[in-house]
Amino acid sequence: MMMITCIPLAMWKKITALVFVLTVVLNCVYGRFVVEKSSITVLHPLSLRSKHDSAIGNFGIPDYGGFMVGSVVYPEKGAFGCKAFDGDKPFKSKFPRPTVLLLDRGECYFALKVWNGQQGGAAAVLVADSVDEPLITMDSPEESTDADGYVEKIGIPSALIDRPFGDSLKEALKKGEEVVIKIDWRESVPHPDQRVEYEFWTNSNDECGIRCDEQMNFVKSFKGHAQILEKGGYTLFTPHYITWYCPRAFVLSSQCKSQCINHGRYCAPDPEQDFGEGYQGKAVVFENLRQLCVHRVANESNRSWVWWDYVTDFHIRCSMKAKRYSKECAEEVMKSLELPIEKIRKCMGDPKADVDNEVLKTEQELQVGRGSRGDVTILPTLIVNNVQYRGKLERTAVLKAICAGYKETTDPPICLSGDLETNECLERNGGCWQDREANITACKDTFRGRVCECPAVKGVQYRGDGYISCEAYGPARCSMNNGGCWSETKNGLTFSACSESQLTGCQCPKGFRGDGHKCEDINECKERSACQCDGCSCKNTWGGYDCKCKGNLVYIKEQDACIERNGSRFGWFLTFMVLAVVAGAGAAGYIFYKYRLRSYMDSEIMAIMSQYMPLDNNHNNEVAAEAQPLRHGSSV
Repeated sequence: MMMITCIPLAMWKKITALVFVLTVVLNCVYGRFVVEKSSITVLHPLSLRSKHDSAIGNFGIPDYGGFMVGSVVYPEKGAFGCKAFDGDKPFKSKFPRPTVLLLDRGECYFALKVWNGQQGGAAAVLVADSVDEPLITMDSPEESTDADGYVEKIGIPSALIDRPFGDSLKEALKKGEEVVIKIDWRESVPHPDQRVEYEFWTNSNDECGIRCDEQMNFVKSFKGHAQILEKGGYTLFTPHYITWYCPRAFVLSSQCKSQCINHGRYCAPDPEQDFGEGYQGKAVVFENLRQLCVHRVANESNRSWVWWDYVTDFHIRCSMKAKRYSKECAEEVMKSLELPIEKIRKCMGDPKADVDNEVLKTEQELQVGRGSRGDVTILPTLIVNNVQYRGKLERTAVLKAICAGYKETTDPPICLSGDLETNECLERNGGCWQDREANITACKDTFRGRVCECPAVKGVQYRGDGYISCEAYGPARCSMNNGGCWSETKNGLTFSACSESQLTGCQCPKGFRGDGHKCEDINECKERSACQCDGCSCKNTWGGYDCKCKGNLVYIKEQDACIERNGSRFGWFLTFMVLAVVAGAGAAGYIFYKYRLRSYMDSEIMAIMSQYMPLDNNHNNEVAAEAQPLRHGSSV
């Protein structure tokens, strides 16, 4: 009897996703790997004098084009280098030669060993393999949270050496002999001619953790150098993007549909590693394709270096983290850089078509290593003269590696002076916003390239994205180019859409209509929005209108009405009577007022005078009689 087991839908999705991932991994595992090497020569003791290969570590800073002579030290304790060494820089050399620390492989990450060696004062670290096998490339951890603290801070070179060579060095040191070696990177990068050809395998996804941050920081910081080299014809640069294909059996699965374009031919992992939320892998593939076409189309017009501007601006303006990773945002960036959008669309083709995409098919073929270069399996990967660069993606270190790729005495000037600066704002204003009339720009040149930031000019602050728009705001904004708003003068009259009572925005004044950046006069007469009274005639003016009434009537604008200029006889008579009554009442009041005032003043004067001047004999006697008791009484 056969038992049929029902698998839940969620579990089925996980199984399908796992099969897809395993298929992709298997496609990459059996690739062709080439280990990039440096040469190590034992100078002392004479009994060990010989030359050996070492695999350059994929972190730290190898001295491409140079060499180092140092004394080898093998620690008595902690030979794996997985813990910090005791003491204050115990491996700092006491001699003119720097210290090359020899450690054993195992027990922890390669990068952690090198970091502890650097903290201990070593100038370089060699890791001796623990098994007999071909050399491999030491890589840094990707997902470890500890890696955030030290991988980016490693600034010394490192390399893996094979087990027999490591054993011979340890044996000589055990005998108390001084071991002096020379690590030589001068032949690590081929230098056949006067031009260096280099490639950068990258990704448009900015949600893949440390590696995504590393590659975008490199693009931003190296852009200035890259453009100098390319404009001078010293380099030939080509960007590349890794894609995978979906196995035919899974083309119709939801996982392949969400991560692939062109019916499963070109795929990228889901950015959030969650098929149910955020962006899909096919969005990454499509943007990768767009960036490839930006380079192709720009190269046709001899402006291939614009790729660096586009990628930098896209990362700033269209980041996944800001939820702006879209076709619309990408085309805004292309427009600001004056790139031909239609040509780029044509180059990209139809992502839904069941056909090969010429651009992405070429990318998949180039992933496979040829000649001196191995398969590209790690992102980001830099390739110089068909050899993979190893070490930290850091501006100065990469420039040194590129400069090591020139034939002797043919180095460009920038290789002799790595701190050259260029003013990127001089060409197309750096793709930033500008107001040509007021000579204001959002472009600011820095050593690491231009930035687009809205400026502050004469106390007026501008705000916006710095690429497409900057708008003046604040109380003083109208004093600077009218706040970016419309303004016009005609017939001695000036109207403006900028109001100091509003901190932002533009609004057409009364009598005009528009968006505030462009205003046009309203014809009130034609639109019959004014002068509608009987017998009125309307004449439009700039910013207003004039209305006249027929005959002897007067136009009242507030009521949109006409009234008589001269009233009727009855009206005049009534007006006369009212005025006469008012005048009579005023005269009567005045006479009454004058009489009462005079009488009041006379009586007051008489009372005052009576106290000092006798008016008659009787009055005098009355005064004397009244005063008599006062002379015999108490004093007043």
